[in-house]
Amino acid sequence: MTEQSKTFLYEYLNNASPTGFEAAGQRIWLDYLKPYIDDYLVDVYGTVVGIVKPADESKNYKVVIEAHSDEISWFVNYIGDDGYLTVRRNGGSDAVIAPSMRVNIFTKKGIVRGVFGWPAIHVRDTAKDTVPKVVDLFIDCGFATKKEAEEAGLHVGCVVTFADELTELNDRFYVGRALDNRMGGFMIAEVARMLKENNVQLPFTLYIVNSVQEEIGLRGAEMIARRLRPDLAICTDVTHDTQSPKYNKKEQGDLKCGDGPVLCYGPAVQNNVLDFMINVAQEKAIPFQRQAVSRSTGTDTDGFAYAAEGIASALISLPLKYMHTTVETVHKHDVEQVIQLMYEVLLALKGDEDFRYLK
Repeated sequence: MTEQSKTFLYEYLNNASPTGFEAAGQRIWLDYLKPYIDDYLVDVYGTVVGIVKPADESKNYKVVIEAHSDEISWFVNYIGDDGYLTVRRNGGSDAVIAPSMRVNIFTKKGIVRGVFGWPAIHVRDTAKDTVPKVVDLFIDCGFATKKEAEEAGLHVGCVVTFADELTELNDRFYVGRALDNRMGGFMIAEVARMLKENNVQLPFTLYIVNSVQEEIGLRGAEMIARRLRPDLAICTDVTHDTQSPKYNKKEQGDLKCGDGPVLCYGPAVQNNVLDFMINVAQEKAIPFQRQAVSRSTGTDTDGFAYAAEGIASALISLPLKYMHTTVETVHKHDVEQVIQLMYEVLLALKGDEDFRYLK
């Protein structure tokens, strides 16, 4: 990783990019990407696409590499007369981890700081404690009245994110909020950088897609897939490391941070594309793991696979610990290997692949 890449990683990961409000993060991402692409487009909801054109522009084969740019968050749902706020989810936010967390609340007047308060252990009947629910949560911004909160710019619909930022653990792991899936955005941007710096001329048009609104149902991917109608889509997202306590490997698979990218088997994954990627990984000695899903992948892969008349799609996942918390954790080695695998897959494509099962 170059120093420029690392600077981008920290700026991009530390920026807030809640579902539906991804614009600031998308600007950071696009500004980094611009030197490595020929053109770009932005759709009306904020999905950003970097375009790398083939040397022969008569070639009409189209390939997507994709991640999603949004992070889970909260909405202010009510402001009490006492100045306390209650919230509702924006995406799959976890009420269990919220109590005692610091938050940033975004208003047109700037960021308002707050905390998810919680009664002290001394005053609770701990024998009757239950798992916190969203309706139990409240935010304290230090205001004494609703009027004070409103004068600071707060209103129903303001977006709330946890205040935690990216850090490193024992020089092996990245730790922070929103690695799901802005680490994916970082990885596809690095693929674009490598292609440019290595003077690679691809025999197809490459679209580097950073989609919005994945966390509430793959919406950005669905929109951009219908617009681009690529021949092939290779998506990246995170998947669960299952080595830490509280996981059941027999139910959730045996996946480990540090053991390389995860390649997924499931109905939305086109098997010929999957086999192609496995062959590349084996030929280039890139370690990888395997995962099976029951119905959907739960990622933008599904949005691409089932768009329009169907798009040949596959998934490369980054193993991650503690998903949808403020301490999401990924291994540095895995990040580099996902980048390398995507890069090598693109180099191996001839731009005329027909992945249909029957011809």
